[in-house]
Amino acid sequence: MNTETLGTWSVLLKQELSAPYFEHLTARVDAARQETEVYPPTGREFFALEKTQPQAVRVVILGQDPYHEPGQAMGLAFSVAKGIALPPSLRNIYQELQNDLGIPTAKHGDLTVWAEQGVLLLNTVLTVEKGKANSHAAWGWQQLTDAVISATNALPQPVAFVLWGTQAQKKAALVRTQAPRLLLSAPHPSPLSSYRGFFGSKPFSKINTFLRENGEPPINWELPL
Repeated sequence: MNTETLGTWSVLLKQELSAPYFEHLTARVDAARQETEVYPPTGREFFALEKTQPQAVRVVILGQDPYHEPGQAMGLAFSVAKGIALPPSLRNIYQELQNDLGIPTAKHGDLTVWAEQGVLLLNTVLTVEKGKANSHAAWGWQQLTDAVISATNALPQPVAFVLWGTQAQKKAALVRTQAPRLLLSAPHPSPLSSYRGFFGSKPFSKINTFLRENGEPPINWELPL
C-alpha cells in the first residue's frame, strides 16, 4: 500500500505510518491480495484521505468498511463509480437526502464531488475480503482510523462528525469541543438497520446549519449527472 500520496495527512499521521502495527497491516493486506480478492483495488485504500486533505475537512462521514461485492468499493465510504448499480446503503442515503433537503436521487453513486467540498468519506476499516463484510476489522485499521479522527478533531476549523453504525459510533469519544464541533450519530444506512433511526435523522440539513452558523459555506449535496 502506497502512502506517498497522502499529502498533509502523512505529516499528521507520521507516528502511525511508521509504527510496527502499520507495517504488519500493510504486509498482511499485500499478502491477502495474492491469495484472494481484496477491496478496494490496490492504490485506493487511502483515496478518502487523498481527496480530502486536512485543511479542507469540514465534514466527516464515517461508515464501517468498504463494499465487499465486485466493482463497488472505490476508496470513498458509501461511494461507487459511475456505471455501478447503487448499493442498498447508498440508495437509503439518497432517500434520506431527498426527505431531508428535497434533493432527488442521483442516477449514479460517485460521491467524489462531496469529497472535493471537504466531506471526508471514511470507513473505520479500509479494506475487506470479497464477499465477507467486516473481514479485516481486527487487522489494525481501527488504530489508524482512530488516529485520523483524533487528528481531524485537532484541526482548527469547524467540523461536523457523522457516525453511521455501531463501529463508527465507537469513535465518538475521540471527538472533543476545542473548536466548533457537531457530532451526529445514527444507525447504519444498511437495510438491516436504516429503519431504526437512520431515516428521519436529517443529517444533511443539520450539517449545513452548523456550517452556516460557524461562518462556513454549506455543502452542495446535489450530485451532477
